[in-house]
Amino acid sequence: MPLVRISVLKGKSPAQLRAIADGIHQALVDTYNVPVKDRFQLIEQREPGEIIYDKDYLGIERTDDLVFVHVIAGRWRDTAAKQALYAGIVQRLSADPGMRPEDVQVVISSNDKDDWSFGNGVASYIPDTKSA
Repeated sequence: MPLVRISVLKGKSPAQLRAIADGIHQALVDTYNVPVKDRFQLIEQREPGEIIYDKDYLGIERTDDLVFVHVIAGRWRDTAAKQALYAGIVQRLSADPGMRPEDVQVVISSNDKDDWSFGNGVASYIPDTKSA
């Protein structure tokens, strides 16, 4: 299960936010082996001055239309899957809602199976050793 945090500057419409969220999720399904119903996203719209970034770091010209996508997911995916995810997100967000590829920044934080609890106070991906 990825947990996805999407951060943008305030001013996006509900339709734009939904297109961003839907595009990211579909890229996860298409490239990262994520089930369709495995969708957990947090969307933050920040005030100007609350997102600070270098407008030309690494020679990439960014605008205030920038979106930060932070994917927290299991460490069991390889570099090729990560690269496919980056490309898939950019492709989808370019198509709808029309974002510039330069304005899409993706960061993946990897973790282990015992780092996830979906509820009930248990590590959801680990067999219950108490009842065994």
